[in-house]
Amino acid sequence: MADVVQPRPAWDRFSHWQRAPARLLLAVLAALLALAAVTPLTSSMDGEVASVPSLSPDREVTKDSARDDDLALYDRIIERVARGENYYAVAVEEQRRGDYPVRPGLAVRLPTLAFFHIWLGEEILQGLSILLLGAAAFAWWRRLGEEPGGARYCLIGATLMVLGGSNTINRYYFVLHEFWTGMLIALALALHRPGRWHASLAVAALALLLREHALPFVLLMAAMALWRRDWREGSAWVLLILLYAAVLAVHLSTVAAYVGPQDPLGPTWLTLDGLAGWLSKIVLSSNLRFLPHAIAGPLAVLMIFGWAGWKSDAGRTASLLYLGYALAFMIAGRANNFYWGAVVAPAMFIGLAFVPMAARSLGRAALGRA
Repeated sequence: MADVVQPRPAWDRFSHWQRAPARLLLAVLAALLALAAVTPLTSSMDGEVASVPSLSPDREVTKDSARDDDLALYDRIIERVARGENYYAVAVEEQRRGDYPVRPGLAVRLPTLAFFHIWLGEEILQGLSILLLGAAAFAWWRRLGEEPGGARYCLIGATLMVLGGSNTINRYYFVLHEFWTGMLIALALALHRPGRWHASLAVAALALLLREHALPFVLLMAAMALWRRDWREGSAWVLLILLYAAVLAVHLSTVAAYVGPQDPLGPTWLTLDGLAGWLSKIVLSSNLRFLPHAIAGPLAVLMIFGWAGWKSDAGRTASLLYLGYALAFMIAGRANNFYWGAVVAPAMFIGLAFVPMAARSLGRAALGRA
């Protein structure tokens, strides 16, 4: 009696692959996992090669000690602006005094987060950080349950979202723009549905006002909407990009009024650090930093692999998003810019939920048994 062939679910991407491409991807994946396990991290808060978690203060934090230079810089700016001083004058003066570059103008942050600190205070920000983490976890629980094949991953996906985003509820890092931006991107992606995108657009707009590093996410959302020929949604994302370009132009023009030709240009962000640059940013800006690097590095690779194995709108968007940022982080970012990884790390963790399915299907396809 012939064996009964079970139908392959449409949302299990690799179960539909032919033997040759499956074997090629399996070889590439094995090579990447091996390289990720042995590639040293090249970043830390002080710009030196990182061998220990750089985001974790290793002694008691007081007002005057154990505060990383970048965080202390933002503290001083917020304190002075709260006393009534002009944000741009203060930011440029403090960065210049601390030997931080002020040219090009993007080296000076948008004032959004500083004013949030002043208007709301740290106690309210603490509550908002917890609310944001809970909202992102719940939104992903909802989206996983609504997309093909995702219902079985609702609980583990929401749990991984909490694990990936839990850094953001630590008030020690509240002045880091990237932490807030990353959580807003995670929420915006979870809220998005083709045809229902207004809430996602609003959250993404707030992320842009905090850090321009959210722009690749917005560009991707615009491109995918236009690819689906959803002209209304695509136009909305394009309009957001144009409005943000105008806001950024005003910001850069204002910074230029406080910067002179005597101010040296900052070192280039084009570093071409390759795999080490990407792993440094993801591992050191997330809870992966608490693991041995031989484990943390491969886990970062597996996160994207897991997302790629889920053939759904969310899986497709997340795969393109994290691959795009991975390429960008391999090309750009100085040693002390490792915290850029926080822009994408939180929801990347959800990809681990799909790794068993993806690995099983890819292995069977490589053996010709799919």
